[in-house]
Amino acid sequence: MVSPLKRSWSPRGHTPAIRTSLQHHQRLNLLGALLIGWQGRIRLTTRSYRHSLRGEEVVAFLKQVLQIVPAEIVLVWDNHPIHKRQLVQQFLAENPRVHVYWFPVCAPELNPVEFVWTQVSEATANFAPHNLIELCKRVSNAVARTRTSARRLAACLAGCDLSWK
Repeated sequence: MVSPLKRSWSPRGHTPAIRTSLQHHQRLNLLGALLIGWQGRIRLTTRSYRHSLRGEEVVAFLKQVLQIVPAEIVLVWDNHPIHKRQLVQQFLAENPRVHVYWFPVCAPELNPVEFVWTQVSEATANFAPHNLIELCKRVSNAVARTRTSARRLAACLAGCDLSWK
């Protein structure tokens, strides 16, 4: 996740830049899911990693979701290569409670979790962390702000062009 520049000022001909002390290899990757109950209650579950994601992390996240949701799960996700890893596909085949459906290729506007990441990006805009701890704290606070707001979670569903009934 890259912090976007929202508004800034600089003299004409000088591109504004925000400097950070983070090294390129220092990163924070997130996995997230919106859990929608039969009564319409929406919950957000996330998991963060300080390294590049592999199939093992996706499987750990899916196990987390299986622990949270005791019933059948309809998993609708995008065509990101990590979702198609052999380890992930094997795990899904071994868990018949999970029914997988795929969003069309290149259609992030249909994925409500993308709207969660948009809200997190909003909260980290114009922010240049000095270290990874600062970045983690800012992102964690942004995720918590979205997670605890029924209005924000509902907006994530309303933002995509799908019927959730």
